[in-house]
Amino acid sequence: MATTSWTFLTNHSHVLLCLVQNPFERIRDIAAEVGITERAVQRIIGELEADGYLEHIRDGRRNVYKVFSRKPLRHCIEKHRQVHDLIEIIKK
Repeated sequence: MATTSWTFLTNHSHVLLCLVQNPFERIRDIAAEVGITERAVQRIIGELEADGYLEHIRDGRRNVYKVFSRKPLRHCIEKHRQVHDLIEIIKK
């Protein structure tokens, strides 16, 4: 039987969890950790910012990311939960 490459969490959640663990993490490093392109990470961060799940603050030449963990999850199946619930389940 062939192994498929799907996962239970989306790339959006993977990027968000990376930023929870390290708010100073570079896009290049997030891309390597998640296994997607830097461009995809930039797009995801833009979408998360546009919907109010995070914001970035410039610190010299780097960005520092603040995750708003009290926001509800987006899908109708999980919207009764908040981002911090996901963080608590996955936290290392």
